[in-house]
Amino acid sequence: MKLISWNVNGIRACLTKGFEDFFKKINADIFCIQETKCQEGQVDLEFNGYISYWNSAEKKGYSGTAIFTKKKPMNVTYGIGIEEHDKEGRVITLEFEKFFMVNIYTPNSKRELERLRL
Repeated sequence: MKLISWNVNGIRACLTKGFEDFFKKINADIFCIQETKCQEGQVDLEFNGYISYWNSAEKKGYSGTAIFTKKKPMNVTYGIGIEEHDKEGRVITLEFEKFFMVNIYTPNSKRELERLRL
């Protein structure tokens, strides 16, 4: 099984730099992307033979994750149950018969670890 994970730092910009050609050439079973920086409807990105799952941030142009998979999962969940992170579209979990695929875009803790609860 071939798994690919890529922080694209904005899928719309990445699309102008050959993302679709690379995606097709690599032929992954599961392809995860982080930092999509778009909401539903801002990109039309479908690949023949793949099902896609997107988790976008509420804030436009910020964070976000997506997974493209050839095999349909048994279950899909979004987030981790912590509202401040879940509204940022940082986690998608696909449950398959023998494993879980978790795509995570981890928040930057900033200087002095501001975003971490100590």
